[in-house]
Amino acid sequence: MRISTDLTPAALHGKLHRLFELSAAKIHSLDQTWTPEQGSPVCTVEGRYSSRGWTEWTQGFQFGAPILQFDATGERAFLEAGRARTVLYMAPHVSHTGVHDHGFNNLSTYGNLLRLMAEGRIEDNPWERRFYELALKISGAIQAARWSPTADGGGYIYSFNGPHSLFVDTIRSLRILAVAHRLGHALMGENDRRISLLDRLMDHARSTARYSVFYGEGRDVYDVRGRVAHEAIFNPNDGSFRCPNSQQGYSPFTTWTRGLAWAMCGFAEQLEFFSILDGAPAEFVEMMEKAARATCDFYIDNTAADGIPYWDTGAPGLVELGDWRARPADPFNPHEPADSSAAAIAAQGLLRLGRYLGLSRYTDAGLTVCSALFDDPYLSASPSHQGLILHSVYHRPNGWDGGPGESSMWGDYHARELGLYLLRLAEEKPYLKFWA
Repeated sequence: MRISTDLTPAALHGKLHRLFELSAAKIHSLDQTWTPEQGSPVCTVEGRYSSRGWTEWTQGFQFGAPILQFDATGERAFLEAGRARTVLYMAPHVSHTGVHDHGFNNLSTYGNLLRLMAEGRIEDNPWERRFYELALKISGAIQAARWSPTADGGGYIYSFNGPHSLFVDTIRSLRILAVAHRLGHALMGENDRRISLLDRLMDHARSTARYSVFYGEGRDVYDVRGRVAHEAIFNPNDGSFRCPNSQQGYSPFTTWTRGLAWAMCGFAEQLEFFSILDGAPAEFVEMMEKAARATCDFYIDNTAADGIPYWDTGAPGLVELGDWRARPADPFNPHEPADSSAAAIAAQGLLRLGRYLGLSRYTDAGLTVCSALFDDPYLSASPSHQGLILHSVYHRPNGWDGGPGESSMWGDYHARELGLYLLRLAEEKPYLKFWA
């Protein structure tokens, strides 16, 4: 990656306004064509959003998008749309016991609404506030209940694959446990045992850092500092670690870049969260910082020159591209796709880590990614295309991607969240954080 050192949030102000100008039309277009019977919109097919029945993990991004749009622009109609659809459609996600995606669905909707109320951006209605708080408390507790203990005395929130499975994605979904804990909630177990949501958050983060992230310390012959495994597999009988695995990456021994991005953003955001807590264990903070720095460094070293990654750093077709790290990513190449959604998530991790550590290397890298992402050929200007950010990848091994020029609900949402983050910095507004 070729890091630009002359970019600032203010220098990207024009691109950010263009992003949200286009975003408004995309939200309107999807709202006019989507019906609940279709299921959650996931990816575009020939520019139109379609569902993909696997799990309904993207609906919070759908209804969170207009809430972010309101936050960025102040246009009240988007707030009303996001709020109304949260009330109408999100309750099943609050009590969903079968997924690990609570932080994606419910922080993007109930969480954003509560944050706006706490920031004074919308009126403080006590009953409405308690409604959001209750949803977040329940969601956090149910997320924490998906628990598998490990042989080392810790544990993890297991994925929808079952109790043996730790997904790296979930590090970003830990936000729901953090907010529920801040609201004073706990998970109640057998015999009225009170289980700390903060303890479960910390144990899951430790497991992710230990088993999903590599540090170049000789763990196996493919141990390269900063690479991640999408899935860690455990023996559910005794909690012992067995092996790395991958669901959406090329292999267990290569790095799926969206999984890498989830780790980058998740660890950086949790570092910010723990910086406001009294008595955060020093060893825990050091562990998260080690993981955050390793993953961000790996991204910088294994991404195309403009900061847009290919979908997996070990994808076999990359050899056909020659020295692909030295050139901007080519989303139209016939060998391996670039993944703009990984870039949108990773950029926020770089920016947050740079601010937390006070290191311009990460901040400059994040701004470099943003400059490319919020421009051609990634920013979607066509009024007939419902996606906001083009060239996104979902599940490459399953063939669930329509090819170059398509978008994803998570890529669009995280581009908006990233744009809002930068817009607040550029306009010297309150720092964007998931808790309030």
